Amino acid sequence: MLNTLEVVTTVIVGLMVGVEFCVAFITNRILDALPEDSGQLGHAHGGRMLGALMPFWYTGSVVLSAIWAVAGWHHHGAVLVVIAVGLLILGVVMSILLLVPINNRNKTWTPGNRPADWKQQLHRWNRYHYVRVAVIIAAFTLLVAART
Repeated sequence: MLNTLEVVTTVIVGLMVGVEFCVAFITNRILDALPEDSGQLGHAHGGRMLGALMPFWYTGSVVLSAIWAVAGWHHHGAVLVVIAVGLLILGVVMSILLLVPINNRNKTWTPGNRPADWKQQLHRWNRYHYVRVAVIIAAFTLLVAART
């Protein structure tokens, strides 16, 4: 049973990391290269879509990893899982404090109502997102290492 939990958790966290990596290094670059207002509209739409999904994915990743840490406490790699849980929690805290406020504004913007500094706000979101991606990649790496 523990083995199944480890695999499921690792896959779910890995998929989350993949999505966030793709947003950081592929999707945002595509949107930024679109002409005129298309990029900003794409960022707003992406903010609405992923903003609805990611809280469940992050929370689920933390919960599954925490269950793994408790269930596998006396097994090899438990300390790595505990550190990974801490990093995933850090990712959630970063999201709530730094990224969600910008995203909540961004997802309502249109070319007619966006603020003058909308590009700077999106650049700030991207900088925070890069750090969050690094944090969750580290958590994923620890989970993978804990399985070996």
